[in-house]
Amino acid sequence: MPLKRPLCAAVLCLCFAGSGAFAQSSAPAAVPQTPPSTASGMTPAREPAHEPAAAPMTGPVRNVVLVHGAFVDGSSWNGVVAKLQQKGYRVSSVQNPLTSLADDAAATRRVLARQQGPTILVGHSWGGVVITEVGANAPNVAGLVYVAAIAPDRNESTMDLMKRAAPMPAGAGIVKDSSGFLWLDRSRYHADFAADVSENVTRVLSAAQVPIAAAAFDETVSQVAWKEKPSWYVLTTKDRAVSPDVERFMAERMGATIVPIASSHLAPVSHAGAIAEVIDRAARELSRQQ
Repeated sequence: MPLKRPLCAAVLCLCFAGSGAFAQSSAPAAVPQTPPSTASGMTPAREPAHEPAAAPMTGPVRNVVLVHGAFVDGSSWNGVVAKLQQKGYRVSSVQNPLTSLADDAAATRRVLARQQGPTILVGHSWGGVVITEVGANAPNVAGLVYVAAIAPDRNESTMDLMKRAAPMPAGAGIVKDSSGFLWLDRSRYHADFAADVSENVTRVLSAAQVPIAAAAFDETVSQVAWKEKPSWYVLTTKDRAVSPDVERFMAERMGATIVPIASSHLAPVSHAGAIAEVIDRAARELSRQQ
């Protein structure tokens, strides 16, 4: 969306922010959310008079927007970002506040609104809930990639899905603080969250972890992108945070193309090249359909 030049530089300077070690994130502009259409059966959100039109979904898919999950920040995608950039993609890594589904959805929509042309929306872990909500009725989202991600149906929460299997080991290391935020015990971060990532790296990741509001895991989505967009699902078979059986249930329910990887939950770090390949294959397939 074009801005008047005197204002543009100031806005970009104010919006840009790093998020700690390894951080690599797009600088989002404050663009209002595109309201859901009545075709989905949902009540449209009130539309501001100055809301811009969504970018037309034409041409090859060259944009990728990455949405991180709990206990990490956007830097968890750095390896994937580098691989995709080498392939010529325009990549943006959202910095979710992890304070609520609404807040994370708003952060993702700001980044999505900056994309020119068709875009793949990718979510890891909790980020799957975010892309499920945001990708629905978003004209510039061509497809979705879920990476060990939560993919709820309408009016379904993360906890609803997690209860479909026995408690996972990582759950025993999650502690709620006095402000209602969840933290992953640093001493268990490597074994239960990122066992195939070097301990040197997991020590840094655990030190920089972003807690998530406990209430977020009970929030439900109001719209479901995977019902209207082609989807891919990276199933992490050595996951100790989200049950691989639950992952398969979600992937099969959405009719996604399933790509199993022998990985811990933190696959964007431990298998960055493989994740980038899945995204690349999805983009090329979607481009052929344009």
